Amino acid sequence: MGEPGAALVDCHCHLCAPEFGRDLDDVLQKAKQANVKALVVVAEHAGEFEKIMRLSERYDGFVLPCLGVHPIQGLSPAGQRSVTLKDLDVALPIIEKYKDRLLAIGEVGLDFSPRLASTEEQKEEQRQVFIRQIQLAKRLGLPLNVHSRSAGRPAISLLKEQGADQVLLHAFDGRPSVAMDGVQAGFFFSIPPSIIRSGQKQKLVKQLPLSSICLETDSPALGPEKQVRNEPCNAWAAAEYIAQVKGLRVEDVVAATTQNALRLFPRLQSLLQK
Repeated sequence: MGEPGAALVDCHCHLCAPEFGRDLDDVLQKAKQANVKALVVVAEHAGEFEKIMRLSERYDGFVLPCLGVHPIQGLSPAGQRSVTLKDLDVALPIIEKYKDRLLAIGEVGLDFSPRLASTEEQKEEQRQVFIRQIQLAKRLGLPLNVHSRSAGRPAISLLKEQGADQVLLHAFDGRPSVAMDGVQAGFFFSIPPSIIRSGQKQKLVKQLPLSSICLETDSPALGPEKQVRNEPCNAWAAAEYIAQVKGLRVEDVVAATTQNALRLFPRLQSLLQK
């Protein structure tokens, strides 16, 4: 795993997840050995912010921090709920404190999964939280790392309406035709290793131009095998599958997706040179 000289960027992962509580150093070492040159680490709630910033200090230039408030809050699956403006209020002062060290604002977006956001009020509050974070990213000149589960079309419409231009739609679960609307707007789409078992992601990659594709793992979720902890080194599995679909060499896919990541995240250039 890992081609000599091909530097890969994992554009969306959750390294502060409890699944990495015991062996994170080993996981990161493995990623480095696999030529994963940068890990874009996203937050879901304010409780993770300080931990992510400490991690980015410890692995300076390798772990790149994004702070944002996810549309779904709650640590345990049983305790999950739709986001509120109060959740955002707690987060904003911390984001402001670290704004000069952030790669992007994320993970932000919409999640209209029926069991989590069933009422119009919940969806509207999610929209308001998302809009405020889009405006924040624009004010700070930072890209957005976006979640859009069961809300691909509304998320893309809202981003366009708000004039967002530096956008990554991670693990997009909508139709290719909806994604193409994002491509027209200049948005990027990051593909996780779960593509090897997802018909929807496979259809998506067939349609997406390589110039709009980035790589991600969403570790510890969305790995090559269901119910098995995913790790950043598995970004290679996504690259290999994309190469197969597009009839390209893996190293060409990696080179192109890394260039796309550099276009999307301007601060990545200086960090990769550390």
